[in-house]
Amino acid sequence: MQIQPVKIHAITLKSGQDLRKEIESFVVKEKINAGYIITCVGSLTQTNIRYANQQNGAIMNGHFEIVSLTGTISTNGSHLHISVSDSTGKTIGGHLLYNNLIYTTAEIVLGESKDLLFTREKDGSTPWQELQIKKQ
Repeated sequence: MQIQPVKIHAITLKSGQDLRKEIESFVVKEKINAGYIITCVGSLTQTNIRYANQQNGAIMNGHFEIVSLTGTISTNGSHLHISVSDSTGKTIGGHLLYNNLIYTTAEIVLGESKDLLFTREKDGSTPWQELQIKKQ
């Protein structure tokens, strides 16, 4: 599948903002139908991450560096994973939930394809709504 050039978006989040909520609000505001995280650096005072094969998220409070944020974003639903490290360098990661609160800042760069449409649908391969990629 050949993809045409992308549009680049950059946003900066401030102290106290919810990382996932703000990304999703930006996606709706900009009408991004097929996007992805290019990079993100920043810090959190609270994390809420769902680890592999777990039903619920785990909340931690403290000071954490965002060392990775990756995933697909769309007005039709997003799927985001995050890795954070604590003051000793211990790094954990998993599914990004709501209530990941910015400490000082988060600098985020997003890519957007105008040729594609991302949706989330049950396709029978898993019990969850999985990414479906369509040409626009």
